[in-house]
Amino acid sequence: MRYFRKIVGERLYLSPFSADDSEICTQWARWMNDRTVADHFGGHHQLVSLAGAKKPLEELKGYRFAMVLLDGDTLIGQISLHDIDHVHRNAFLGIVIGEEKHRGKGYGAEAIRLILDYGFHTLNLHSVMLSVPADNPAGIACYKKVGFREAGRRREWVFKNGKYVDKIYMDMLAREFGEVGPSP
Repeated sequence: MRYFRKIVGERLYLSPFSADDSEICTQWARWMNDRTVADHFGGHHQLVSLAGAKKPLEELKGYRFAMVLLDGDTLIGQISLHDIDHVHRNAFLGIVIGEEKHRGKGYGAEAIRLILDYGFHTLNLHSVMLSVPADNPAGIACYKKVGFREAGRRREWVFKNGKYVDKIYMDMLAREFGEVGPSP
């Protein structure tokens, strides 16, 4: 696949993609079959085939981007603004960094800042929300670093690894992003 540098940051860029892209589908299937990745989606019990990987990518309504490193054009994940409500000007954010070697290096925070800047300043969104399992401290720390705040929680909402885990909802308003800014 040829990537397009739609939204460019310091170390990575966001490239629009289609569910017809075989590399994205192959990587998505691989990532969703990795227990560490799938656990954060509450889906470690699911088997994801190549054909099965295409379906959620096709059904996602919104703005989907491949996360690609500037150095080497390496695909490391995907990020999206989806379930957009243009009347109320809100959306949900989703992000996956597929390879363990790329986690914990600040790529997620950079990609989130880039897509929030796009969402608030180009799409004119007012609010962006996400959900995260309470047992994902790295994800929660990343979201807080970028400026998300806890907005609510569903107690014992996800069952995984023999126990129930809370699902935390976090959000950010456009004016709060202005306080944090688009860069670290």
